Amino acid sequence: MKISKEEYRDKVRGCWLGKNIGGTLGAPFEAYREAHDLTFYTHDLSQGVLPNDDLDLQLAWLCAAERYGKAVDAKILAEYWVSAIVPNWAEYGVGKTNLRFGLEPPVSGGFHNAFKDSNGAWIRSELWACLMPGHPDLAVRYGYQDAIVDHADEGVYAEVFTTALESAAFAVTDYEKLVEIALSYLPKECGVRKAVNCAIDCYRSGITWKEARIRLLNEIPDSFGGQLHTPNPDNVPQGPWGYDAPANIGLTVLAWYYGEGDFEKSICIAAGCGEDADCTAATLGSIMGIILGAKGLPEKWLAPIGDEIKTISLNLHSGLLQIPKTVTELTDRTCRLMPAFMTGFFDMYASGEEITLESEEALLKDHPTRVWTMKPYFFSDEYPPCFTTFTGENAILKLQVSVPEGISIREGDTRKMMIHAENVSGFVGNQLWLNLHWILPEGWSLESGTNAALFLNQYHCGEGHAWAETVLTVGPVIAPITTVLLEVTAHDRPVKVYIPVEFVCE
Repeated sequence: MKISKEEYRDKVRGCWLGKNIGGTLGAPFEAYREAHDLTFYTHDLSQGVLPNDDLDLQLAWLCAAERYGKAVDAKILAEYWVSAIVPNWAEYGVGKTNLRFGLEPPVSGGFHNAFKDSNGAWIRSELWACLMPGHPDLAVRYGYQDAIVDHADEGVYAEVFTTALESAAFAVTDYEKLVEIALSYLPKECGVRKAVNCAIDCYRSGITWKEARIRLLNEIPDSFGGQLHTPNPDNVPQGPWGYDAPANIGLTVLAWYYGEGDFEKSICIAAGCGEDADCTAATLGSIMGIILGAKGLPEKWLAPIGDEIKTISLNLHSGLLQIPKTVTELTDRTCRLMPAFMTGFFDMYASGEEITLESEEALLKDHPTRVWTMKPYFFSDEYPPCFTTFTGENAILKLQVSVPEGISIREGDTRKMMIHAENVSGFVGNQLWLNLHWILPEGWSLESGTNAALFLNQYHCGEGHAWAETVLTVGPVIAPITTVLLEVTAHDRPVKVYIPVEFVCE
């Protein structure tokens, strides 16, 4: 399946315009815990579009992606996060504090983060989808890297879901099929999947969207609508503080199904459900903007907000950012950057400069990445939580060290450490002997000693993975954060990987 460069550009522009429309519509109803019947914008738009962190956070990512291309990852995004993002509330603040303390992603996203399951990640997934249209397998890897900067668990699953859905929307238009594709990237047991399935069940049962909203928020309670102590006429329960992504993803899907393909009806239901209304309406607006293209968006929704982008969350004096001022500029820069991420799927020399998309049949077909057997994406119950996993990689190796019992320590504690290695040298096809060398603080020790060897098979027929375990005994603690360093070398290969495993004395 192919689309022309012109059609692709129209869909990208539709995505960003839909984001602005939905965010502007939903902003006045953010954190409200009651349903509203909406038909249009409800506030004065004489000054144009409202600023929205859902969009402007992605402008920082755009600058990072323009500078680093396909090499952009969580550690690069973390530097932009610390230097260029202003807000300190909730997961944004926890993520920055952890990063400044020396905790790198994915640890920064989960350690002591009460808001790791909240909404700050899935609202910024559109960029990755637009850079890798019709290829969710590619896009979700960047969505994952994005999310782990300041989220873990459900907060990460939520961005994986929206990234996959938005990327697939360049190739598929049916909302039921798109939801099926996006769900295939999630663990079987997670809150996001539960909420999405609840929304679909409500729609198919024939109840109204308002009844569906009440049922969903009772079955998967969130906390967002309780922040402002607004009226709660339906007695919706208060969920654990910060556990917001599942319910709000569910409300987004609910509005999409009940909208039945109508842009106006869909975003009005999303905003009318309250909770994180600017996020649900903005994300749904972007999804439908991709499907419909800018040419398919109603003029009455476009005219009041125009082409302007307003920011609220960015440090424009950081030296890292050159922010687009308009949706047109953002669209142009996204389109110019896309070939760097779509190597092999975009031929600028072909007639019409066509982009190759995955077919609908291929997108709906199961394959191993759907259950996240490709490490380091720890999205299976088989693996420890991602916020206790430290990573490192080079051209032939991907390595993780997981600390399932957590990184908070006292002198005399013991911590099991699980090492996973993946041979990614498929093009070489060599088996490898790995040398594991630990560099420990004085007085600390390992059950296995500081040196060991690990055989790693070639990547063939599902092989190419190796595991090892050891137990660390904590010695004298003389600093708030202590680093245990793993040096990994491969015999007869001029490569080294260093993985700092960071422990916190509290």
